[in-house]
Amino acid sequence: MTTDPKTGQEIVLVLQGGGALGAYQAGIYEALSLANFEPGWVGGISIGGINAAIIAGNPPERRVDRLKEFWEQVSSTFLWKPLFGGDTERPVFTTISSTWVAAFGIPGFFTPRFLSPLFSSATPPDELSYYSTLPLRLTLERLVDFDRINARQTRLSVGAVNVQTGNFTYFDNTRQKIRPEHIMASAALPPGFPPIGIEGEYYWDGGLVSNTPIQHVLDQETKRDLLICPVDLFSARGDMPTTMMAAAEREKDIRYSSRTRMNTDVSLKEHQVKTALRTLLDKVPKDLRGLPEYRELEAFTKENAVTVCHFINRRRRSHSNAKDYEFSRASMLEHWTAGREDADASLGHKEWIRRRLPKHGVAVFDLGIDRATYIGADGSLEVHDSERVRKAADNEITARRSR
Repeated sequence: MTTDPKTGQEIVLVLQGGGALGAYQAGIYEALSLANFEPGWVGGISIGGINAAIIAGNPPERRVDRLKEFWEQVSSTFLWKPLFGGDTERPVFTTISSTWVAAFGIPGFFTPRFLSPLFSSATPPDELSYYSTLPLRLTLERLVDFDRINARQTRLSVGAVNVQTGNFTYFDNTRQKIRPEHIMASAALPPGFPPIGIEGEYYWDGGLVSNTPIQHVLDQETKRDLLICPVDLFSARGDMPTTMMAAAEREKDIRYSSRTRMNTDVSLKEHQVKTALRTLLDKVPKDLRGLPEYRELEAFTKENAVTVCHFINRRRRSHSNAKDYEFSRASMLEHWTAGREDADASLGHKEWIRRRLPKHGVAVFDLGIDRATYIGADGSLEVHDSERVRKAADNEITARRSR
């Protein structure tokens, strides 16, 4: 089902970039799928674009298996497990694992170039990087049915940035034929990965401009009611760092954390303005309602109902700024499990269970396992502490599974 069974809104899954942290999104999707929340539209940036392509490029019954196949492949090189999990020992494991990746690459994803472009005075664009992503093309061709994507059974949008113009671009299967290079372009983070050529233009990772496609979704669809599920891999909020390693990690979190809250706040304000304008237009005399200015303002006030169910990876296990390229099997499983648990907690939360279609405005649910916030369409705010979140989630999950 690609619509919310309770509100009838079309389900849109929005996946942020974040490298190895993308396994968290796979766990989120698995939980959504088990709860019968299949997206009719998937948007992604970078690793989120890869996950999005795997989801859109497979029938619902095969998507989780395909995601597992991808994440087991990219985590197959470093199978060791950390001996300890504390704040002191875990960063050592992360450093060793990420150094291994930097030296040897990732199976089915990227391999190091033996001749560094640093020593070349004129390097072709396709080789302007420390790693080759040709293995990623083969992986995409194996795991993704591009015929299915281009048949538009599920809408797919992936973001990239034009290297020469600096303009942000979305490749969308409602406007163009999607091929492996469109997905590779969305994940072409420099200087590690090379720009990808598409029809004479070269593109880099969309995360250089914006690391989440939620604004694209809000801009593109203004008529149909939407349930948007953004999955952020970096948390905008965090503790004050006390070490240089923690400071580097915090800097990356801030740099790549999405502007989801800003986008939804802007949309909420816009809906409030439309509500006020509708009230004002109702007071306009009937003999003036045929004026072009009235009809233009009336058309502006038409709006769709938008609900945002926000998932944020707030788990801290690596304590390192290398966490987005630490592809160990142990970390992959931790990220996947965290995503599944966070989604279960959100879907089982009492605020989510009693949700309603917003009449006006944007309803935003931030019901993660460590924080629960509900912003109603009227701007009302409720905050629940983590103990209440876990208790409510556990009760609801148990009740749902027993039915």
